[in-house]
Amino acid sequence: MTLLDDAAGISDDLADLRHRLHRRPEIGLRLQRTQQAVLEALDGLDLEITAGQEIGSVTAVLRGTASPDPETAPVVLLRADMDALPVHEEVGSPFRSTVDGAMHACGHDLHTAMLVGAARLLNDRRDQIAGDVVLMFQPGEEGYQGASKMIGGGVLGAAGRAVDKAFALHVLPNQVPLGTIATRPGAVMAAADGLFVTARGSGGHAASPHLARDPVPAICEMVMALQTAITRRIDAFEAAVLTVGKLKAGTKHTVIPETAGFEATVRTFDRGVRRQVRDLVHQVCQGIADAHGVEVVVEYVEECPVTLNDVSATDFAFEAAANLFGESRTHTLARPLTGTEDFSRVLEKVSGAMVLIGACPEGHDPETAPSNHSPHATFDDAVLPDGAALYTELALRQLSI
Repeated sequence: MTLLDDAAGISDDLADLRHRLHRRPEIGLRLQRTQQAVLEALDGLDLEITAGQEIGSVTAVLRGTASPDPETAPVVLLRADMDALPVHEEVGSPFRSTVDGAMHACGHDLHTAMLVGAARLLNDRRDQIAGDVVLMFQPGEEGYQGASKMIGGGVLGAAGRAVDKAFALHVLPNQVPLGTIATRPGAVMAAADGLFVTARGSGGHAASPHLARDPVPAICEMVMALQTAITRRIDAFEAAVLTVGKLKAGTKHTVIPETAGFEATVRTFDRGVRRQVRDLVHQVCQGIADAHGVEVVVEYVEECPVTLNDVSATDFAFEAAANLFGESRTHTLARPLTGTEDFSRVLEKVSGAMVLIGACPEGHDPETAPSNHSPHATFDDAVLPDGAALYTELALRQLSI
């Protein structure tokens, strides 16, 4: 029996786990039901398991038995995120979310099931593993700094030695065909920063704006000026995206408010460009505020670094995927994705790679299918055994004698 055969043999179990997680999604760091489901799925395997108390994490260490010197053997980390999104599901599947306003719209339920599958496959191959595998089941990826919290809690030293290589998988419901293994060396996903701007003037009657200092026109001008400034001040061959997602001002159409503001996200792929955008934002907002005679507070929060794949680890991941599925199912991304990943926190400390797997259902066009985070996003269960097998192959090849 091959690794793919063994993975196919547990595909029904993985689909069942994924469906149970999908029906009862949990958001943020405290994933009590999800954590318990993972612990139950790992029960009976020869693992050293630590369940998070403050957060709903699970860390499991699998000790290989093939190393002549276990105390100095290498360590590989495999990560899956587990949290859902505050999205109301619009997909009419038989296992659709039963929780109003919560949905596994980014496929983390699939990642969790895949890593559970890898735990089972690796457990059956302990005698082939010359080292240890750390299985990192992470909550709070969607903006809750879950990776940072697990790193702070010691996940990178869970085996008693530092992790040498780290890999994570992420499904895509669009962009690439079902079963395609895609990634790239260097930047594979963007850095994300939060921009929070508040202008303060003096309120008054809407019929007499000259007697007030209206913050609303100032905020509107800042929003438009920032879009222009990005195109005029950032090199056209670099990438920077600034999108305003929230505007806030006023209580009634006849009242000039005291304050107005907006919130935006900024995406970049280069540390120098990131600093340049941060400085530019402050310059533009302050200049416009001065021109309008209002005060402005600009809060620029660095939320998530760029996800940087190590070149050799990326080549290694492609080799593992080609060995399993054939080179025809591997694809080098032409450019990074503008989404973000807090696996980037792990890759800041450990050489490794983020690898993407096409999960667009059969009969859907990857070019037009709904994306991650959409209430209409759908993912094909067919990738579950493939993901479990790829996780396993990455660890086996990295820890071979």
